[in-house]
Amino acid sequence: MTPNVFYLLFLLMADMSLSAPTKTENPVNETDNSLEVIPRPKIDFESYIFQGDILVPKTTNKNADPCVVKGCLWPKHGRHVNVPYVISPYYTQEERNIIVTALWSLQRTTCIRFVQHSYNTRDFIYFIPLDGCRSNMGRQVGGQYISLARPGCLSHRTVQHEVLHALGFNHEQVRSDRDAHVKILFENIEEGKDNQFRKVETNNLGTPYDFKSVMQYGKYAFSKNGLPTIVAQFNPNYDWGRATQMSANDIARVNRLYQCN
Repeated sequence: MTPNVFYLLFLLMADMSLSAPTKTENPVNETDNSLEVIPRPKIDFESYIFQGDILVPKTTNKNADPCVVKGCLWPKHGRHVNVPYVISPYYTQEERNIIVTALWSLQRTTCIRFVQHSYNTRDFIYFIPLDGCRSNMGRQVGGQYISLARPGCLSHRTVQHEVLHALGFNHEQVRSDRDAHVKILFENIEEGKDNQFRKVETNNLGTPYDFKSVMQYGKYAFSKNGLPTIVAQFNPNYDWGRATQMSANDIARVNRLYQCN
């Protein structure tokens, strides 16, 4: 068993022994959760990491075929898409507030609604400080973890980034049309990290390539020598990667994918 697995199991056991934090008023309907009656997502220790932070089960083929085609969207009921969620009590109240604020900001401009998990809810997201910043691509049957390790993953931008993965969105620089907008400098990428830049046949939903997207890698992502790994085709000196929240295009994509009014 690897050290990461030991760490994950330790956090899960610690998680079970803690009581839920004090309830606070907020616009995403966060309530106290009785964790003794909430089933936890099944941990797939056979998952591997794709594009740096996407958990992909080895038994599926979600690399070549966008998961939204295979039914990983969250269901829509009426005007809204309800996404049940739980925040681990292993987070402090301040850390919970960061997560809740990011969720509220996302739902404020879309038809996504983050709602209280109920006992009979099958699919849900569970925020927990495991190893690194990690999320599955799209809705997973039986629930899924979004790992937001402290302190590096607990920022407004990172919460939104990982939640967008859970809603079915990929990284910007792997878009099917990326070659017209960026050049990947494979000679500068860390050994064994080439697959983090593998192009995917994405549905771009009629939106332009967006360097300001919260899903866009930084210019020096996975660099082995301090040189850029991604450069803009129109200007190799152009810099980006400082997005602090979802861009207008990120918002438009959510609304188009989920057919928000």
